Amino acid sequence: MSALTSRRDFLRTAALAAAAAASPAALAADGKFRLRYVLSSAMYGYAPLAEVLPEVARTGSESIDIWCKVHGDQREQAAALGDEAFAALLKKHDVRLGVSTRYPLGPFKLQDEMAWVRKHGGTTLVCGSTGPKNPSGAAARAAIAKFLEEMKPHAAKAEELGLRIAIENHSNQALHHPDSIRAFAELNKSPALGVAFAPHHLHEWADQIPALLRDLGAKNLPFMYFQEHSDGIFKKASKEEELRQMPGRGKLDYRPIVKALRDIRFDGLVELFMHPTPRGIPVLPTTPEVTALINESRAYVEKCLRETA
Repeated sequence: MSALTSRRDFLRTAALAAAAAASPAALAADGKFRLRYVLSSAMYGYAPLAEVLPEVARTGSESIDIWCKVHGDQREQAAALGDEAFAALLKKHDVRLGVSTRYPLGPFKLQDEMAWVRKHGGTTLVCGSTGPKNPSGAAARAAIAKFLEEMKPHAAKAEELGLRIAIENHSNQALHHPDSIRAFAELNKSPALGVAFAPHHLHEWADQIPALLRDLGAKNLPFMYFQEHSDGIFKKASKEEELRQMPGRGKLDYRPIVKALRDIRFDGLVELFMHPTPRGIPVLPTTPEVTALINESRAYVEKCLRETA
């Protein structure tokens, strides 16, 4: 379906897709394994929390991932509300906090955020790594060993609070190349530390994605983006090109990916996600359109689950 399709046709198609994805066969394709979806607030730009939270249930998600500026501003909204009012808003909409995505803090300044996530019943914090850019081979192993050593007190605090820190394999960071991911899988000893697995940063090695998931195993995978590379990620492009980041719209075949996740008994969180250009705007003009887009991709992923059961 083209991104230029009328809004009415788009919403009708996505509504049918959502219904298919919500069927019992789709949600538990093999009777046991199912994906646990979390909704990114940044998909809606700077929309008010009161507008975003009802979309958690509508997208088949179990919880919300609260993003901060520049991608979204719902974390700032929560801070402005205060803890009591934010907790009341979650309760009003029957929404659980799942994740706080806080790249600006980096991996070493999460202490206050860990306390906030724990206070509101969340489980996961997502951020990037530090160290050299895109190392491979022996350099990747050395960089990851150093990073894991530096993360020990932070991982220990997360473990004490019953939380997990998920480090994204992001371009131009230490955790990026497949060699660094394999090193992380081998060297990480903390149950409170894992990878926020991002296929779109592995587009040069897309054929390795299922093997990398198996190398990491469920114990190293608290969180995964379902997003793929597109020319629209970092520069202005047509909306149709930009939307190719979403599962089912681009070239990435998710069947071997979900099969690998089933094989390792993955129990982390999955986020159907894309980046708009510029950052901070909703990925489509209205909240219902964003939700419909997410449900369209969810239906595709659930179809992949059924086909690989």
